[in-house]
Amino acid sequence: MTERKPLGMTFESWIDRQIRVAQERGDFNDLEGTGKPLPGAGQPHDELWWVKGYVEREGLSREALLPTPLQLRKEIERLPETARELPTEQAVRDVADDLNRRIVAWLRTPSGPQVPIATVRVDDLVARWRDDRATTGRTPTPPVQNRPVERDGRWRRFTRYLRGTTRFPARTRP
Repeated sequence: MTERKPLGMTFESWIDRQIRVAQERGDFNDLEGTGKPLPGAGQPHDELWWVKGYVEREGLSREALLPTPLQLRKEIERLPETARELPTEQAVRDVADDLNRRIVAWLRTPSGPQVPIATVRVDDLVARWRDDRATTGRTPTPPVQNRPVERDGRWRRFTRYLRGTTRFPARTRP
């Protein structure tokens, strides 16, 4: 515990005395960074220095600091290279569907800068993936048969109700 400042002594002289005593005891010997310049000395002041330092220390991408729409646009730009590395057509479709799901979620409740973003055309991406496979000599996996799910009339009425194009009839009790 530190001692209290004696009455009649200024704070400056009291602090200077504590530093002098600590130096005499050798408390400041062999400290890390002794003799090295202060990091960032001589550079202009940056308000986000701590964020940049955290990103560098943790090995994160600076892209994580971008607003959501810009992150999505960058991911759309990288999607063909990402798809090229995937082994199956279904994996390509899954990655594209996941990206489209996140795009639609952002379009429903946009936040940040209003950047125009469109969903990815999955079939075009798969066709490009097949062409890349054909040119590199890798055999493409057989295409996935996308059968439409058969639904009965109640499901159609329910989806129309959700879209607001129809209303359920009022129930009457016998």
